[in-house]
Amino acid sequence: MNLTIFQVDAFTSEVFKGNPAAICPLDSWLDDGLLQRIALENNLSETAFFVRKDDVYEIRWFTPTFEIDLCGHATLASAFVIFEVLKLETEKVKFHSHKSGELLVEKNGDRLTLDFPSRPVSAAAAPEGLIEALGKAPKEILKARDYFLVYENEQEILDIAPNFSKLLEIDAHGFIVTAKGENSDFVSRFFAPEVGIFEDPVTGSAHCNLIPFWSAKLGKTEMFARQISQRGGELFCELRGDRVKIGGNAVLYLKGEIFV
Repeated sequence: MNLTIFQVDAFTSEVFKGNPAAICPLDSWLDDGLLQRIALENNLSETAFFVRKDDVYEIRWFTPTFEIDLCGHATLASAFVIFEVLKLETEKVKFHSHKSGELLVEKNGDRLTLDFPSRPVSAAAAPEGLIEALGKAPKEILKARDYFLVYENEQEILDIAPNFSKLLEIDAHGFIVTAKGENSDFVSRFFAPEVGIFEDPVTGSAHCNLIPFWSAKLGKTEMFARQISQRGGELFCELRGDRVKIGGNAVLYLKGEIFV
C-alpha cells in the first residue's frame, strides 16, 4: 500500500522555521497501530491523518508515541494541504475530531486561521520537582490540560533550560511557559517530554490557553504572539467568547510516498 505524505512548516512563511508537521490524506481509516508506527517513523512532533466524509474532514493527530487530543499546527498544515495541494475551492474547511469536536480553518489570502475551543486556565499548586526541573520559579502557576507558568519577562522565557529527566517524573502532558513580549503581546515555549516532544517549535493548542489568559491580562481581544523556540513562530490571535482564532502562514517542504 502506498500513501501520499506531505511535510508542511506551519506558523511561518519560510521553510526551516515554524513547526513541521507530516500530513497523510487517507481514503479510509487504517489500523491505529499502523498510524502510530507511521508517526514514530516520521519522528516529528505530530503527524496528522484525515479522511474526507462529504464536506467534513475527520482528523486525528499522533506524536511519535501517543495519539493527542488537539494539535493546532498540524491542523493548520492539513488545511494548507487541502487548500493548496488538493485545491478545495472554498475559503473554509471543516474538520471533526472525536476528541475535540468541530474545528474550522478559514483561508484569507496567504493566512490560515484556526477556530478552536478556548481552554481557560485556573490556579494550581506546583507538583513536586516542577520548579527545580525548570530552574526558575514563576510569578504564577496555573493549569488546564497542561501546566501553565507565567514569568516576569521574555528574557526569562529564553533562559529556561529544562531538566527533561526531572520533567518526566511529573505526571503531566505538557508545560507552557509564558511572559509579556518585547516585540509582541506575549511569548511562550512548550515542553511535552511525556509524549515524546522535548520542546515543540510552535504549539497551536497551547494558545487555546494563552489567548484567554493574556486577553484578560492585557484587556484586549486581538493579539500578536511569538513562540520563541529555536525555529520560532508567529501567531495572530483573537478571543471570541468560548472560541479562539489562531492565524498563521504555512509552506510546503516535502511531498512523497510511504510504502507500507
